[in-house]
Amino acid sequence: MERSRSTRSCNRARTTERGFALVIALILAVLYFGLIELLMADSSRELASARRFRARVIAETLAENAAEGAAWRIADPNAPPVPFKQTDEQGDMDGTMMRSEKAFIITGTGVSAGLESTKATVELRGVVEGGEIHIHLAKHTQ
Repeated sequence: MERSRSTRSCNRARTTERGFALVIALILAVLYFGLIELLMADSSRELASARRFRARVIAETLAENAAEGAAWRIADPNAPPVPFKQTDEQGDMDGTMMRSEKAFIITGTGVSAGLESTKATVELRGVVEGGEIHIHLAKHTQ
């Protein structure tokens, strides 16, 4: 009989230890998956922010390129202003130049392509004096 008593008490102790270990393992698993969920939420927020930043930078670059394309023959007073329009894998560019006497206004617009589409505009105002170009105002807008 003593043999069966010690066996019974030993089995009860092992059952309690197994239950305790199982509870600890479940709690750790829940905490681990909770941490993974927080990391996933944070990384998706950061990814969206990075996409918006990229779209702004691309749109601004496209707008500046469009303004440069529109101003290609600015130093030649006899050349008529030619609008600049181009599309590539990064987005759309559209540039125009208005000129009166020596003064000019160049406007460039860029629209980025992709998941996050953003529009940016560059406006340059200045004068051309004797072959020298002087920009008095550069305005960038998103």
